[in-house]
Amino acid sequence: MFSVYGQSTDNNDGSKIVAGHAYVAKDAQTDSSTTDTGVESEVEGVEQEDLPSQPPPPEERHKEGEVLQHKIFLCCSPRHSLQCLLRKEACSLMHSQVCSLFPVKVSGYCVIFSLVFIIVPVAIGGTASGEPCVFPFLFQEKEYMECTTEGRGDGRLWCATTYNYNTDKKWGFCETEEQAEQRRLVEEAEEQYQDAIKMINSTNRRSQKKELYDRLLKVAEMGHAKAMEKVAYAMLFGDYLPQSIPQAKEIFEKLALEGSPKAQTALGFLYAAGLGVNSSQAKALVYYTFGALGGNLVAHMILGYRYWGGVGVPQSCESALTHYRLVANHVASDVSLTGGSAVQRIRLLDEVENPGSSSGMLEEDLIQYYQFLAEKGDVQAQVGLGQLHLHGGRGVEQNHQRAYEYFNQAANAGNTHAMAFLGKMYSEGSEYVPQNNDTALHYFKKAADLGNPVGQSGLGMAYLYGRGVPVNYDLALKYFQKAAEQGWVDGQLQLGTMYYNGIGVKRDYKQALKFFNLASQAGHILAFYNLAQMHATGTGVMRSCHTAVELFKNVCERGRWSERLMAAYGSFKEGDMDSALLQYLLLAEQGYEVAQSNVAFILDQSESIFNENESYPRALLHWTRAAAQGYTVARIKLGDYHFYGYGTDVDYETAVIHYRLASEQQHSAQAMFNLGYMHEKGLGIKQDIHLAKRFYDMAAEASPDAQVPVFLALCKLGLIYAQQYLQDLNLKELLSQVDLDQLLGPEWDLYLMTVIALLLGTVIAYRQRQHQAIPRAPPVPPRPPAQPEQPAGEPEEQ
Repeated sequence: MFSVYGQSTDNNDGSKIVAGHAYVAKDAQTDSSTTDTGVESEVEGVEQEDLPSQPPPPEERHKEGEVLQHKIFLCCSPRHSLQCLLRKEACSLMHSQVCSLFPVKVSGYCVIFSLVFIIVPVAIGGTASGEPCVFPFLFQEKEYMECTTEGRGDGRLWCATTYNYNTDKKWGFCETEEQAEQRRLVEEAEEQYQDAIKMINSTNRRSQKKELYDRLLKVAEMGHAKAMEKVAYAMLFGDYLPQSIPQAKEIFEKLALEGSPKAQTALGFLYAAGLGVNSSQAKALVYYTFGALGGNLVAHMILGYRYWGGVGVPQSCESALTHYRLVANHVASDVSLTGGSAVQRIRLLDEVENPGSSSGMLEEDLIQYYQFLAEKGDVQAQVGLGQLHLHGGRGVEQNHQRAYEYFNQAANAGNTHAMAFLGKMYSEGSEYVPQNNDTALHYFKKAADLGNPVGQSGLGMAYLYGRGVPVNYDLALKYFQKAAEQGWVDGQLQLGTMYYNGIGVKRDYKQALKFFNLASQAGHILAFYNLAQMHATGTGVMRSCHTAVELFKNVCERGRWSERLMAAYGSFKEGDMDSALLQYLLLAEQGYEVAQSNVAFILDQSESIFNENESYPRALLHWTRAAAQGYTVARIKLGDYHFYGYGTDVDYETAVIHYRLASEQQHSAQAMFNLGYMHEKGLGIKQDIHLAKRFYDMAAEASPDAQVPVFLALCKLGLIYAQQYLQDLNLKELLSQVDLDQLLGPEWDLYLMTVIALLLGTVIAYRQRQHQAIPRAPPVPPRPPAQPEQPAGEPEEQ
């Protein structure tokens, strides 16, 4: 007799629209648990341990001293509830595939019997040498499902060859002394790795991180796979270790042979960018595919972008949707109640032309000024700094301790926003603020009673999920509506979720779509995710693969690997162009348009790791990809490259095409001005002065900044027009036919000289009167003698 676990009503892909989490089918998930967090770990992706990327090497399949035994496993479907019910162990991917090929229907479920071979060690030494181990076996009233070190002081693994060791005393070692020593070295390396990662994640001091990466390098030399991955990526990007692409490549190749998805993805990147190897998009695609099969999220994201844009593969919206949806499921499931950290997208082109204008970064002096105001009791400064430290971004690192301190000061002063955000922090929990539903509820109620929408939304969440109070959908709906009426994004999102899932209200997809759209206008990541799910499945709207992919892509780009955007910008500000370029290159492979334009900008402006002959063609490639994603400046740059012949042949016709696209689609004043110039000169298009004037006028209307250059261009155009007009009139012949004596009289030259003299006198008189009207500056008084310095300890005069 057996039971089936996990029945639920799912969408076609096994996922459900949710407000704060994404429930994903078991076989559609990757293992996102990892002990090392931060930019270094997130960029390389997350492996899926239960889906091996390739079979083990032949020599590892059946070693001497091991025997093959078989067990029968019973598996069931649907996908989200695959369980081996006899042993309650998860079915492997093979089982789910076999189940789909050879189904046996039992009560609506696909049930299979699978013959699985298990490697069982043979006892070495002891009292039963040569006999196979028996699992489970009983030792001191406890069952063991595998070899154990319990009961031994030397740490060697052993097993029993009968079920009851206590009575039979039949046992043997599971490993030789050499294998035991090797295992102890592996365990020691793992312990050192975990210690180093913990310290790396707990410090922001660059000098200390460099020392810790040196320690990590020693662990990698012991053969620890994860340490080798971290070190290889650090060498690739020059993070805390000297940059060395050849060394990184060597480590990646070794790890890839062992089946590391992170290393396979990294090798795909090297072949795609031509770093340390000859560029090969075919090899890059193979490595990316293996990395994705191993569960690497970055590989999935890269493949999603490639299928979406047709980069090296046939364009396929459905394939892009598959990859992007898988990554988006993980990103959405990681989004917390506080919303997570902010993503800062800085365009280097704008930053260089107008420093600080588009980056949104706060200057250090300004941050110190706000801190000074907060210390003096300014409540608004306290709330602002609290939000900055809660989410991070704009040059401020995420710091929950500082956020809590600022919110606490503002809440004590009676600020309702601070109360509500304290409730959020207690509801979510962190390393500094322990999770506590009662405390969160206290702050939410206090803020909600004073009409604060953040507190109302938090109170609605408490009633929706029963956090500190009994579940009450009516009250949840009431508080979400109050918050949404005040324009608070969380209230809009939760209302959309309730209408979509029919929680406490009648299911209404139109209302859900309305509230998700409102929340997406404020940039809420889960609103984009839920809208993408609706467009992907055609729920409440007409199915649109293209719209779903764009929305899922937006969600994916908000993942934790986006933190590398700020790391790359930091390298750029420090003058480390090679490190910045490589980091932006990886992000460009993932489909970040801002990274693609930044790669092109660096290649266009400065010397790089690529030779001069490669820089312009590579820049042209990334300008092309950025332009395909709608970046106007990139489209204009493409026109410039074809106009001047940078990285390609001079092609005025193609330049006109790009300028026209930028003019018609994005209404770019620069593109209109360029089209006017090309019409004026007849470059790549028929010469037409009237059309040139039209485009110049359009440029002046499109942007006030274009008015001065347009005025000069029109002046020049007027002279050209006058010249052509006079040429058409044949002025020389016309003047020869004019008799000035007959037209103006015999003394016309005296009249002309008189007029000129009068004009000259008028100008001189006007200048003299203007000079007399200017008052003289008063004499400068003598400077007083310097005051003696005040003695130490006395206050200065303000």
